[in-house]
Amino acid sequence: MPFRLHFGDDDLLRCRFAVSPLWETQEAVRTLGRPDRHGYHPQWLRRTREAARGLDLTALWLLMPVRGHSPDFLGPPPVGPAATFEEEIAGVRAADPVAARADIARSLADTPGALGSPGGRALLADPERAVRELADLLEAAWHALVEPEWPRLRALLEADVAFHSRRLAEVGLGALLPELDRRLSWDGRTLTVDWHGEHGRELGGQGLVLMPSVFSWPEVVSGYEEPWQPTVVYPARGLAGLWTEPDAEQSEALVRLLGRGRAAVLAALGDPATTTALAHRLGLAPSSVSGHLSALRGAGLLTSRRYGHQVLYERTPLGMALVGSGE
Repeated sequence: MPFRLHFGDDDLLRCRFAVSPLWETQEAVRTLGRPDRHGYHPQWLRRTREAARGLDLTALWLLMPVRGHSPDFLGPPPVGPAATFEEEIAGVRAADPVAARADIARSLADTPGALGSPGGRALLADPERAVRELADLLEAAWHALVEPEWPRLRALLEADVAFHSRRLAEVGLGALLPELDRRLSWDGRTLTVDWHGEHGRELGGQGLVLMPSVFSWPEVVSGYEEPWQPTVVYPARGLAGLWTEPDAEQSEALVRLLGRGRAAVLAALGDPATTTALAHRLGLAPSSVSGHLSALRGAGLLTSRRYGHQVLYERTPLGMALVGSGE
C-alpha cells in the first residue's frame, strides 16, 4: 500500500534538500526502542547507554507506533536547508495545543493500548502541558543522545545532500528520485513510495522536501498532512562507515593487507570520485589508479556507476567497514 505524492508544474520547481537535527533527535529516540533499527548503530548505542538510562522517554515512545501516524508537530519539515536544533525546537514549543491534541490522539490510536493508558490520557487531558513536556523531552534527548555526535552526523548528511545535488544537476529530478532509494518510483507526475500505509496528496505548489536521515534507516518516511510541506525522508548514504574512524595503526594494517597504493585509493574514496580525480588527489598516474580501482572492485570493496562520460567509484559497505575497522 504505497504513498503517492502528485506533482503540479510549480512543484517541480520547489523541491529542496534539508538536514534536520530535530528529526534526527526524534528518530534517535525511536531507534533506542526499535532493535530492528540497531544494525548500523551498535557503537552509538554503547556510547549513549549511560545517557539513555537517565532519560524517561515513555511519553515519546507512546507516540511512535511501528506502523501508523507519528505527530507531525514533533518533527516537522525544517524551514530551511540547515536549521539549528534551537530554531526547530522553538517551532515545536509554539505548536497550537488544539491541533497538537488531534495529532497526538491520532498517533495514540495507532499504538496498541496507548490511547487508554495513563500516559496517553494525560497527554490528551492537557495538550498545552503535553506540548511543553514533549518539547522538553526532545531537548533533553538532543543534548544527551545526538548533540555530542552532531558534527559527525551532520557531515554525513551534508555529504549525502552534496552528492545528490550533483546528481540532480546531472540527470534531473525524475531520474534522481528513484536513485534516493529503491522504494521510490517516478512516472513523470507522481512519486510513489512503496512502504507501509496508504496515503495520497496533491503537493499544491508547495514542492517537496528531500531529507536524508541517519536514524530513520531502514525506513523511507513520507506523509505529513497540511499545512506541513510534503517531505520524503530516506536513509543517508555511507551509514556503514559512520561510527568508525581509521587510526594510524589501522592504516598500516590496511597497507599490509592491500598494499600501499590500493590502501591509499580505498581510503581516498570518502566521496565518490573518478579515476582522474583520484589520480590528481593522490599524485599517482591515472593508469596506476585505474589498476588499483579494478582490483578493489574485483574484491568487492568498490562499486562503479557511469554518469554520462564519467565513471564514479565509491566504497561498498564492505569497503567502508574495512577502512573503518580500526575502531
